[in-house]
Amino acid sequence: MATATPVAAAPGVATAPVATRATRLGPVALVVAGGLSVQFGSAVAVLLMPRAGALGVVTLRLILAAAVLLIACRPKVRGYSRADWGTVLAFGTAMSGMNILFYLSAARIPLGAAVTLEVLGPLALSVLASRRLVNLLWAGLALAGVVLLSGLGSGGLGRLDPLGAGFALAAGAMWATYIVFSARTGRRFPQADGLALAMGVGAVISLPFGIVSAGDKLLVPSTIGLGLGVALMSSVLPYTLELLALRRLPAPTFAILMSLEPAIAATAGFLVLDQSLGLTDALAIALVIAASMGAVRTQVGRRAKS
Repeated sequence: MATATPVAAAPGVATAPVATRATRLGPVALVVAGGLSVQFGSAVAVLLMPRAGALGVVTLRLILAAAVLLIACRPKVRGYSRADWGTVLAFGTAMSGMNILFYLSAARIPLGAAVTLEVLGPLALSVLASRRLVNLLWAGLALAGVVLLSGLGSGGLGRLDPLGAGFALAAGAMWATYIVFSARTGRRFPQADGLALAMGVGAVISLPFGIVSAGDKLLVPSTIGLGLGVALMSSVLPYTLELLALRRLPAPTFAILMSLEPAIAATAGFLVLDQSLGLTDALAIALVIAASMGAVRTQVGRRAKS
């Protein structure tokens, strides 16, 4: 999604008053609120997994979120090229893959650890796109965080379930793919139409997995109600808040704020799921956050000089 570029005032022309602190902090508050919503929504999803399983929860989230977005956006389906629809299909496939893999991970390892490993996908994308030597530092910090988090430094896999960690890393790869096709979809479709259509694609892809995994458990009214809460908290509300924030917030600042997701997830896991966070885990998460922020700032500095 494109952001507005500030235009310098002409000589001798009075400029607008300096923005107040509330105006400057408004978009930041929206992004933080979106992060809180999506991660606490993920915590609710973990609570729902005993009822419907990880794949059932994914199906409920995507179907209900798609229904809300399609009703709200009412996107048109005519007038688009084959390439446009190919982009939407790729976006929806990445979205469903990211959610399926992440929820499979969250069913096996703590929420904070799952998000920390998942965020390595976008971090790797940023490092590879920049191609600067300094990014080896950020990659090294991230690797150190992963070693601490997994317990590899103590001679084994330690605290994390290997399959759960693998699901989280695979979800990170899908997240990087999601970012690429999200940007392409935003350029090809107006407003949130592409997102709504892609969410529908993701819902259709996830439906067979949910039916096989959960069956008629997906039709229990209380389960549907909780699934709607997950859909609103993890998809509809954060996407809307981020859309509003990006209209007034530079994309690099937005990316840095998104790097805080592992810390928010760890907090949600502690408060909602009673998942403990030791000193080593906190240090590991801090290293990954620092690596993500450093990679973003390095890329921003490179663009500023070019």
